[in-house]
Amino acid sequence: MKKSLLAAAAVLSLAGGGWYAATLSATGPAPMQAAAQDAEAPVTVQEMTLGDPQADVQVIEYASFTCPHCATFHEGPFQQIKENYIDTGKIGFTYREVYFDRFSLWAGMIARCAGDTDRYFAISGLIYDQQREWTQGDPATIAENLRRIGKTAGLDDERLDACLNDAAKAQALVARYEETTKADDINATPSFVINGEKYSNMSYEDFAAILDEKLGG
Repeated sequence: MKKSLLAAAAVLSLAGGGWYAATLSATGPAPMQAAAQDAEAPVTVQEMTLGDPQADVQVIEYASFTCPHCATFHEGPFQQIKENYIDTGKIGFTYREVYFDRFSLWAGMIARCAGDTDRYFAISGLIYDQQREWTQGDPATIAENLRRIGKTAGLDDERLDACLNDAAKAQALVARYEETTKADDINATPSFVINGEKYSNMSYEDFAAILDEKLGG
């Protein structure tokens, strides 16, 4: 199934309420059109950025919450990059979600439910840390696993219900994902765009060498 269809079915399941019990049985463009009709007004998708947005070196990461290689990157190299380059203000770092399946979209909805950047990255960290656990089971089980992560981060049932059934937000997230991945020619995760140049997954040492070179040594 193509990634656009997977995303469309995920949006449809969110838009209809009781989203966690939905299946991917729909085919064709109709699901996305139905979700679009439910959206009352355009929704702006917030860029999730750490570090200095005015720094000479800007990094964009494209990653999926269901991607094992992305989890490995965030458990290892990202922590060192954050400590040595992001927190020190040497670079700006933007995280962009990739939706190759509906569960990664659901995870993104949970992460964004907190409403601010710091809590977004905190919840994202929990989602990656527990990836092997929450991705197991049928769709209803996966949904409840994600809800538990949200509750661990302090979100209550009412807030989670509102976030997960926000069809307009889901539609906007999918549209933004399709727009940015097409513009940067992203076909695998994790992928990185550093000052406009695309890179594939790499070790911290290789990443640091690139950053140091672009920072002028």
